[in-house]
Amino acid sequence: MKTIFITGASTGIGRTTVKYFAGRGWNVAATMRSPEQETELTSLNNVLVLRLDVEKEDTIQPALAEAIGRFGKIDVLLNNAGYGTMGLIEAATEEQIRRQFEVNVFGLIRMTKAMLPHFRSNQEGLLINISSMGGRVTFPTMSLYHASKFAVEGFSESVSYELASLNIKVKLIEPGAIKTDFGGRSMEFFFNDALTDYQPFTTAFRSKLGEMEKNPSYASPPEMVAETIYQAATDGTPQFRYVVGEDAKMLIHMKENTEEEEYLSNIAQHFA
Repeated sequence: MKTIFITGASTGIGRTTVKYFAGRGWNVAATMRSPEQETELTSLNNVLVLRLDVEKEDTIQPALAEAIGRFGKIDVLLNNAGYGTMGLIEAATEEQIRRQFEVNVFGLIRMTKAMLPHFRSNQEGLLINISSMGGRVTFPTMSLYHASKFAVEGFSESVSYELASLNIKVKLIEPGAIKTDFGGRSMEFFFNDALTDYQPFTTAFRSKLGEMEKNPSYASPPEMVAETIYQAATDGTPQFRYVVGEDAKMLIHMKENTEEEEYLSNIAQHFA
């Protein structure tokens, strides 16, 4: 039986992926900040629920040690923990700016560094990082989130070269809009109505976003992402990027096949 170690497993893509892999006979180390609140995943066979907060380095090694002690070997690390921010950059506090990178970028790098000695000792391993279509294309009012996901893309691509020499593979998952609580519990907002100069823009943007979210086909189910992660973990191919969702495929294709000025103008007009 192979084993996958998943961060951010309490909700959304992480939680769905735990159940998807467990249902296909994998051992799963499902990590989250508050495992004492978990009831469903703890009842699943071959799932070990562990406390881990990617912002707190002292929680990482104990979780890894317990997972290795239970399952013997970890084959795949899924760096899934993350959240989004939305708002005017002028309204963001220093703390909000730093935390977006602390979780989405520095936490991912911490987990990667902590896992690599185990992968090296096994002379193999697979690192799967959850990025986003937001690591390839951008939308208004999500500058911090996009910056963090662009960083994940750059880090993953660069580190893949050095790890390939040790038979450690790196892959990226790039979901589009997914039907999870990403826009609720996993999203931090910092619009500031006192910044009245932005009011025409934010009013138009919020209206357009509301129209998009009412569309029943606006988002893909999280099971689609879990299925793609499973494909990345098992297909044995050198494929590096896996795009999930028709919206992500369309926007990334449009950016790659349209003159830059035209593409940027289309996005601006669509949202405002």
